[in-house]
Amino acid sequence: MLISPAHAQSADPTGGLMSLLPLVLIFVVFYFILIRPQQKKAKEHRQMLAALKKGDRVVTGGGVIATVVRVAPDSDEVVVEVAKNPQVRVTVVKNTISSVLREDGEPAANEAKPQTRAKDEAEPAPANDGGRDR
Repeated sequence: MLISPAHAQSADPTGGLMSLLPLVLIFVVFYFILIRPQQKKAKEHRQMLAALKKGDRVVTGGGVIATVVRVAPDSDEVVVEVAKNPQVRVTVVKNTISSVLREDGEPAANEAKPQTRAKDEAEPAPANDGGRDR
């Protein structure tokens, strides 16, 4: 009445590998959706911090817009000027700088061209009903 071990074992040798396939697929999806873009963004941030120089306008992690006064090459600190009159200089850690601004105040990483309307595309005329209420 007992089942022998030979009958209890599976005859399919790939059963174990097939059960790991969904786990491998989930890891691959996570890699391409989460891990890889995060690594790319971190690399761009490191390059931005390495290219930081005197005179750059930066935005700190707290949202303060400042001008770089001094960058110490051997340190992870940057001296920034928050206000010109009176001069207010603050030492911040490089990693807290979130972006570098261009001259017009836009982020330097965002180099997209502004969208303009085509010349032949006409704006719709405003509805003018003579001031009558309906």
